[in-house]
Amino acid sequence: MIELVIKNYLDGQLSVPVFLERPEKPPKKYVLFEKTSSGKSNYLPSATFAFQSYAPSMYEAAVLNEEVKEAVEGMITLDEVSKVSLNSDYNFTDTTTKEYRYQAVFDINYY
Repeated sequence: MIELVIKNYLDGQLSVPVFLERPEKPPKKYVLFEKTSSGKSNYLPSATFAFQSYAPSMYEAAVLNEEVKEAVEGMITLDEVSKVSLNSDYNFTDTTTKEYRYQAVFDINYY
């Protein structure tokens, strides 16, 4: 399952915890990611993932977003990953919870 490959990789690369779902009591800084869509072409799977970087300030969220982008781009070195492409990234502050966050969206092809 590609989600576990990504989580295990990011756990070893990022300075903050990484989650697949929002924890009940989240730490001050963390990354949450989810698959937003997937497909298959010529029997090769691909998916779009959204990586959300949470932090106490907008600046810290932006810095964490840069760390996430660099780490995700580094996944190209994994045997299970054949392509990593940044789709977009932007300020995605949660107005409901008043938490600062950035979101980076990547298209990832994998085996």
